[in-house]
Amino acid sequence: MRYFQKEYFKTRSRTALQQSKALEREIDTEIERVNRLLNLPEYKQPETPSLFGNTI
Repeated sequence: MRYFQKEYFKTRSRTALQQSKALEREIDTEIERVNRLLNLPEYKQPETPSLFGNTI
């Protein structure tokens, strides 16, 4: 995956980008599968507080 990412940024090749994205999806799917097997909770990004408070 890293190879294709580096290749994309070096050449801006559409093929390298597609291969990089496909491999990244495959890895993300595997991570989700392992997390389910280990009974780990799904990762959720922490909420970012608003700069202006909760009121509009």
